[in-house]
Amino acid sequence: MADRVLLYISAASDLALEREVLSRAITEIPTSLGWRITQTPVTDEPLDLQAAAQADLHLLILGGDIRAPVGAEWLAARRAGHMPTLFLKRSAHTPAALFFIRDLERYAAWHPFGDAADLRRQVLALLVEHILNHAIHYQINPGEFEKLRTWRKQLETPEKKPVDKTRGGAGASSVILSPERFVPSEGKLVGEIKPKHKVNSGRKS
Repeated sequence: MADRVLLYISAASDLALEREVLSRAITEIPTSLGWRITQTPVTDEPLDLQAAAQADLHLLILGGDIRAPVGAEWLAARRAGHMPTLFLKRSAHTPAALFFIRDLERYAAWHPFGDAADLRRQVLALLVEHILNHAIHYQINPGEFEKLRTWRKQLETPEKKPVDKTRGGAGASSVILSPERFVPSEGKLVGEIKPKHKVNSGRKS
């Protein structure tokens, strides 16, 4: 049984908006599970290749160009026997990116997306599907299972409103805890219980 999903997001700095949109969107999933989100560093921070190798879910998102850290994360996952889910932005691609696209499509199909809103919808559907498929492992109760399944169906209708492009620093690696499963060791949670509590960190969790 696990109380937390380890999610690895491989995406270069040219996808800063997409990284932040996904990091915020995960808090919307109606689950008692917590999340540990590790993302490709955009500064001189070291890669967390152990997280890439151990991730429950690994998203590899490619924009116009391929950057070295993303390739290294792909190799770490493959050496561990995992297959990242591939997302490809519909845009112009550099020769290096085209070579990377052709190389990886030998192993898995690319999921194309048009903008951050499209990517958000596809990724949320994937994450919910993962939880539902592993409901016993995560000890999802019947009520939460039905809530997730209903929420998953709602994602099939694309939202008409654009995503919030205001940057709030959510594109960094972070930990999202739920008070339903994570209670401070020194006592009880005090006050109104909020659905999620998110801790952003520039360093790996």
